[in-house]
Amino acid sequence: MSSTTLQSSNSDTITDITRHQIVIVGGGAAGITVAAQLMRKDSRLDIAIIEPSDKHYYQPAWTLVGGGAYNMDDTIKDEKDCIPPGVKWIKAYADQFEPANNLVITKDGKRIQYQYLVVCPGIQIDWHLVEGLKDAIGKNGVTSNYSRDYAPYTWELLKNFKGGTAIFTFPATPIKCGGAPQKIMYLADDTFRNNGVREKTRVMYCTAVGKMFPIPGYCEALEKVVARRNIDVKYQHNLKAIKPETKEAIFAVTTSNGVEDVSIKYDFIHVTPPMSSPDFIKNSPLAVQPGGWVDVNKTTLQHNVYPNVFALGDASSLPTSKTAAAIRKQAPALVENLYSLIQSKQLTGSYNGYTCCPLITGYGKTIMAEFTYENKPDSSFPFDPTQERYSMWLAKRYILPWLYWNRMLKGAPFEADRLKSLKG
Repeated sequence: MSSTTLQSSNSDTITDITRHQIVIVGGGAAGITVAAQLMRKDSRLDIAIIEPSDKHYYQPAWTLVGGGAYNMDDTIKDEKDCIPPGVKWIKAYADQFEPANNLVITKDGKRIQYQYLVVCPGIQIDWHLVEGLKDAIGKNGVTSNYSRDYAPYTWELLKNFKGGTAIFTFPATPIKCGGAPQKIMYLADDTFRNNGVREKTRVMYCTAVGKMFPIPGYCEALEKVVARRNIDVKYQHNLKAIKPETKEAIFAVTTSNGVEDVSIKYDFIHVTPPMSSPDFIKNSPLAVQPGGWVDVNKTTLQHNVYPNVFALGDASSLPTSKTAAAIRKQAPALVENLYSLIQSKQLTGSYNGYTCCPLITGYGKTIMAEFTYENKPDSSFPFDPTQERYSMWLAKRYILPWLYWNRMLKGAPFEADRLKSLKG
């Protein structure tokens, strides 16, 4: 690492540029995993992570927090304890990219020059796109597990629910963990049954899309789950507004005659908010339209315009579900290709679109949905992956968090991958 002070043509302006061999934007699951794997491959690498948060969150457990089956404190660690040894932490918000000059500029004016760039800042939650949501969330029956601030409130609402209409929404935008809006619904349904209020409760799943899940096999399995539980599913219902004063949810409903607004009264509503690529990505030369995601090759994860730039995770253009499990498979391919580029070798790392979504279908029940770009089940386990299993609940609740903190973020191999060899 080096730092250079440059005198501009205006003698009153001095700009400091810090230089690193590899700069990673984002210190979440993707950024930490890539940095750790790179350091395992070559500890001489000069790597810096740009990340503003003091805390690192294991967000896949927030559904369990909302269902009363996990402690929020156990999903949080200090960021400094997650940064791999030997990696520089630049505590700042990335704000601008100048890929023609190999520069990242932070909100506080730092100018960081790189030889190679990895972009993985995560996804942006757009609470403001649902009218009234920002003012309504966190009180009077309105909640969301997509925020650490509200996941514990979800459990408070569920365990104290006395009956009425409970709505769970899914938006029209890409989201992280596409199964999460359903998972909390099934845990809620169990809670209502256990507390003796299910018979006086209408559970509704209002989704902006036209099916329960995009992958055949898993979709049909979930259709059976909602039918068995007598859940009222409303397709093509996109939440557009919350009216907390009258406890109404306003949906834009797509019909054969066009789009019309429909109002549904609620006593409880779990909102999955719209999400998008972060604004500083959307507005940068790295983005591809529509969507504003980082424009990368779906196999190599290398940028399609700037060859010394790579991306993975939620902010990338990779056409697969946005989950931590996807990152687990993306990171090794990216690391292999980035290191090959450094050594002026051919890029041979390949990502096939693998992702995993543990679909919790109740306490003690989980469908471990694994699939690739081909949208076909691709299980790591030697049994039918579309079935609800207690073993997969144990994996979701206990094994995956341990593997995340102790293997994935350490850059270590994920031992469960070896189970694929057992398939027959």
